[in-house]
Amino acid sequence: MSRCGGIVLLIGALLTFDGAMAQAPVAPEPTLAPMLERVLPGVVSVAVRGRTVAPQNPLLSDPFFRRFFGLPEQQQPLEREFRAAGSGVIVDAARGFVLTNNHVVENADEITIALSDGRRLEADRIGTDPATDLAVLHIQATGLTAVPFGDSDRLRVGDYVVAIGNPFGLSQTATLGIVSALGRTNLGIGGYEDFIQTDASINPGNSGGALVNLKGELVGINSAIIGPSGGNVGIGFAIPINMARHIMEELIAHGEIRRGQLGVTIQDLTPELAKALKLTAARGVIVNSVAPGSVAQRAGIQAGDVITAVNGEAVSSASDLRNRIGMMRVGTRLRISLIRKGAAREVEAVLEEPKPSSRVAPADIPLLASVALGPVEPGSRSGGAVVLEVGPGSPAALAGLAAGDVIVGVNQEPVNSPEEVFAAARQDREQVLLEVMRNGSLRFILIS
Repeated sequence: MSRCGGIVLLIGALLTFDGAMAQAPVAPEPTLAPMLERVLPGVVSVAVRGRTVAPQNPLLSDPFFRRFFGLPEQQQPLEREFRAAGSGVIVDAARGFVLTNNHVVENADEITIALSDGRRLEADRIGTDPATDLAVLHIQATGLTAVPFGDSDRLRVGDYVVAIGNPFGLSQTATLGIVSALGRTNLGIGGYEDFIQTDASINPGNSGGALVNLKGELVGINSAIIGPSGGNVGIGFAIPINMARHIMEELIAHGEIRRGQLGVTIQDLTPELAKALKLTAARGVIVNSVAPGSVAQRAGIQAGDVITAVNGEAVSSASDLRNRIGMMRVGTRLRISLIRKGAAREVEAVLEEPKPSSRVAPADIPLLASVALGPVEPGSRSGGAVVLEVGPGSPAALAGLAAGDVIVGVNQEPVNSPEEVFAAARQDREQVLLEVMRNGSLRFILIS
């Protein structure tokens, strides 16, 4: 074959190969863009303005300190204006409902929603639930896009998820990760905890935003992070959408959550305790105490009982039972399976609304005269006693105690009820040092 002929054959072969390549199907590049194009318009920015009580030096609560330096006896709480930002998810486009975190809109006087199309709308607060850190807002607008609900109960560790929100004010940000763990509890973040843990990047500003699966379905509401520097370190938490949806529907229907109460204190059943109780399996929770006159007492539940199931569903831990009861409304009928001294039993109970109780300080505690206390809200992790009323001009009022404060300690001892506050205050007739939670900050108030 001549050199020229070889070149012709080579060119012909190359043309044939190139033509075959042109006809071969090209696999599309993997991308989440089509899904995000559908979902992003349903995630909004939430901007808030309000006023809050500024933290003060504990010395300013000391009447002796104020008298020594000529400060007025009547201490007026100092307020400051604040601005904050977070995220939200449109969950009902027709009615204009937006789901977000309670801590995003807490103490807000003005709430503004920024949509992905540039519109800025004033929002009304429909209801909030601090115990689950959820809030429902309402906006008047047309042409909204809602993020469809998924099923958080079907999530598995290792599933891919995308966190969407407005971290550090950077709107419409999406980050990819996996479900790192499920059912995270005892984190001290909220009253009722059952968090989805993810390594999808969540940062300040993402709170209230969407956690979606690869179908673009809403499976969680981004809520918190563990980050020593305040930024993402790969450990973020989202509220499961099945829990959030239940709370949302209650807030829309009633404007509040009316949780039922069983009236027991419980603890996890460990293998060691199960062995001591001669149980074949460490499954359920132990009843530590039963409140007098409570639903549990009337149903026949006793201290030492092991609750194994509610309405046919097994109970795995104290947090599991607490969350389950916390999601049920007043009037819900329960079928409770339990073990007592090795024998299986079943009792029925109907959840009742917690009975609010107000205790005015007894006359033998003059330093707390005119102070009325009540129990903390069910689901609160802080413990203590809520200050319901402080009489004007009373020693407590002059020292700076105010309605809404939560007393968590008296004379450097923790307290968990109004009765414990009064009992601790009786120990010192000269002065009472209170540890008080106010707007999320701990402060000391000295009454003398």
